[in-house]
Amino acid sequence: MALLESIGESPILLLTITGLFGLIVGSFLNVLILRLPRMMQEEWRRDCAELAGEAPTAPPGERLTLSRPASHCPHCGHRIRFYENIPVLSFLALRGRCSACREPIGWRYPVIEALTALLSVAVVWQLGPTLAGAAALTLTWGLIALAVIDLDTQLLPDGITLPLLWLGLLLSLAEPFTDSHSAILGAALGYLSLWGLFHLFRLATGKEGMGYGDFKLFALFGAWLGWTHLPQIILLSALAGAVIGLLLILTRGHDRQIPIPFGPYLAIAGWISLLWGDALNRAYLNWSGLG
Repeated sequence: MALLESIGESPILLLTITGLFGLIVGSFLNVLILRLPRMMQEEWRRDCAELAGEAPTAPPGERLTLSRPASHCPHCGHRIRFYENIPVLSFLALRGRCSACREPIGWRYPVIEALTALLSVAVVWQLGPTLAGAAALTLTWGLIALAVIDLDTQLLPDGITLPLLWLGLLLSLAEPFTDSHSAILGAALGYLSLWGLFHLFRLATGKEGMGYGDFKLFALFGAWLGWTHLPQIILLSALAGAVIGLLLILTRGHDRQIPIPFGPYLAIAGWISLLWGDALNRAYLNWSGLG
């Protein structure tokens, strides 16, 4: 107890521990981001085979999990030893290459580790060692995983989205961000608003502008922050999408016909609203003369 009190009384120590723990979580998120979509695909194949009355594609013992097989080089199969798996530092020590075959290791791994640490520090800096801070850390880590998975596969896994949605509703009982009435209304309006927009767009154009995962992610933010934050989040996500989409077109020649997933923009907007939503609302009201 004395140790926890001393940590809470020393901002530098608290933020340092948060950053180090964020690096460890970021290392786990790399595994989750890589393996969860593959696990989902394997499950879909097994379900399809079962419905078709066919034999399973792989024995149960060979199924991919978050812990099996152990981390290894995708090029040569070299098993990653524990001292080669220290977040960021191992990448720098190995100069971004496998110790066995010397093939390059993707820059994304240390970037996600560092980003997780940085965002974790920002959360604790803003909210402190409180229930709101601990909850926001959990949501932040989930949003990082969801955003990157959506960029990779255009999937927002229910295995991450739905537990976070329910957690937001449960947290509303303690009101770290909003009350239960606003949370329930926010979850319902978040889902139904994008669901309605999706069907209107499909009727007007014959195309699907977004996926059901986006509806659930928006509902998640409604559950965590309440219905009053939803207009702000959708505006911020549209702004983020416009800016990043334009940059992709200008810098990479991104084909306008290739769909860009909306989930990462929602995640960015929701995270900003989580930490600074009230301040942004006050700033807008003061600027507009309504405050």
